[in-house]
Amino acid sequence: MAITLTLTDITLASTLLLITIGVSAYLRLRLTGTLIMAGVRTVVQLSMIGLILAWVFARESAWQVLAILTIMTLIASHSAKGRVKHPYKGLLSDSIISLSVATGVVTLIAMTLILKVSPWYRPQYIIPILRLILGNSLTAISLTTNELVNAMHDKQALIKSRLSLSATPFEAVHELVKSAVLNGLTPTVNSMLVVGLVSLPGMMTGRILAGADPTQAVRYQIVTMFFVCGGSTLACTLSAGLVVRRFFDERGRFVITEQLTQDYYYQNHQARWFYFWAFYVKLRFLSHI
Repeated sequence: MAITLTLTDITLASTLLLITIGVSAYLRLRLTGTLIMAGVRTVVQLSMIGLILAWVFARESAWQVLAILTIMTLIASHSAKGRVKHPYKGLLSDSIISLSVATGVVTLIAMTLILKVSPWYRPQYIIPILRLILGNSLTAISLTTNELVNAMHDKQALIKSRLSLSATPFEAVHELVKSAVLNGLTPTVNSMLVVGLVSLPGMMTGRILAGADPTQAVRYQIVTMFFVCGGSTLACTLSAGLVVRRFFDERGRFVITEQLTQDYYYQNHQARWFYFWAFYVKLRFLSHI
């Protein structure tokens, strides 16, 4: 039987933050304000998401589900862009393409061929599944893109020397691409190696706490881990290919100097408007509940 949590239970759980605040004060970490803000944002943001999901679940509209998935993908893409040390022109569009294709393909396979959900856009299934794939793919392409762009920046002489010896653009950066993709997939592979032994994933734990059969909870977690692995691999590969394409022109010449010229004020200004727009969309959803 599932245990129903009340507002009193949530309030009691929030008092555990006092331990962290106490440690922060004792060690003079200056995290008290940040921790309080983090706790408030956790409650507010998850409450908003809960209201939005309840509204979407009650309607099961394909357009509303696609709107939610699109917003999630855009926010994740912008977050991936912000994690790159040396951003280049076109990074946001590359992140959108990588995440959209990778999560879209894997989620569609999951919904239609494995879970056999009918209709395929049922929000109770597609939103949690895509969120898991998207979150892990976000980490994967962030690590891949960051390492590959840094390598392009730090090893310009090596790349140019290989090109001067008649190497193709792919041959010139093959080792860099391989290392970057491996770095991007490392968290996913590590989590698969220790799952069930060191940690119980959130999806499996949630289903067990909700009263589901442990055997079915385990099976759901197994297929979910495979979804995450497939999505992360596809996202890393696409991201690396798009990065390489950006740093070579149509004649195969290395153009890193031009690509790394960025107006950082414009980027930050653009980021503020992006998150304002995402918050506005959430409020519009809430206004219809």
